Amino acid sequence: MEAATTAKTDAGERPVVIRGRGITVGFGGKPILEDLDIDVYRGEILGVVGGSGTGKSVLLRTIIGLNRRIAGTVEIFGQDLDAATDAERNRIGRRWGVLFQQGALFSSLTVLQNVAVPIREHFPMPEDLRNELARLKIELVGLPPDAADKFPSELSGGMIKRASLARSLALDPDIVFLDEPTAGLDPIGAADFDALIRNLRDTLGLTVFMVTHDLDSLVGITDRIAVLGNRKVLVDGTFRELKNFDHPWTQAYFNGERAQHYDFEAMDAAAAAAASTRTTEKA
Repeated sequence: MEAATTAKTDAGERPVVIRGRGITVGFGGKPILEDLDIDVYRGEILGVVGGSGTGKSVLLRTIIGLNRRIAGTVEIFGQDLDAATDAERNRIGRRWGVLFQQGALFSSLTVLQNVAVPIREHFPMPEDLRNELARLKIELVGLPPDAADKFPSELSGGMIKRASLARSLALDPDIVFLDEPTAGLDPIGAADFDALIRNLRDTLGLTVFMVTHDLDSLVGITDRIAVLGNRKVLVDGTFRELKNFDHPWTQAYFNGERAQHYDFEAMDAAAAAAASTRTTEKA
C-alpha cells in the first residue's frame, strides 16, 4: 500500500506524488544538479524552467531513472525508488508516461505499432484487442484515424508530438512527463497542443511534469512553475508570483519584453466568465 504523503501549501494540504530530496547528478566530474529538492502535487501541471544548461531535462530523466544520482532520494507515490524491489519499480513505472523532446518514436514501426509497444510489453493480450486500445489512444490525442498506419517519417512535427503523447498514455498513467512538448511547433500548433494537455489533465486527472521554455505554455496551462538555477530549484510559484522574485534570471525571463504582453486582468476575467458558464450549464 502506498504511503500517504502530503505537503502544506497556501491551498492547504495536497498529496505529493513526486518528492525529490538532495538530488545530486553530475557527468565527467561536473555537477549538474546539487542538493536539489522538489515536490510535485497530484493533479497539477508543473512547469520546469531555467536557463540553458541548468539541468531541466537532466532532472526529468533522473526522476524516471534514466540518469544515475550521485546522492539524494526520489519518492514516487510515497515509494522510495532506491528501496523498492524490481517488481515495485516496474509497477510504479507503469504509472507514468514520457514524451521525449524529439518524440523518440521507432522509425520502423507505424504509429499504431508504436503506441501498442508499452501495452505489448506489460499486458499480454490478443493483437486485435491491443490494437483497439492503441487506436483509442490515437483518437484521444486528436490524430485522424488514418494516422495509425503511417510511419513517423510521414508525419508532421505536430503529429509526431501527438503520436508520442498517445504512446505515453498507452498504459493509462497517473503522471505524464513532457520534455519541451511544444518545441519546433508553430504558434497555432503549440497552442493546440497546450489545450490538449490541459484537457487531458482535466478529464483524466493526470499529474503533468513539463520541462519547457515556452512562455505561452507557462502562462496558459501551468498551475505552478519551478525555476532551476545554481544547480537546484531557486524558487517555485505561479507566473505572477515569479515576476516579483528578486533574481537576475527570473527578472529577465518573467519581466522581459516577451512577457509584457500578457494581460493577467483580462485572463482572470475570461477565466471567471468561463467558470460562470460551466456553473450555469450544470444548473
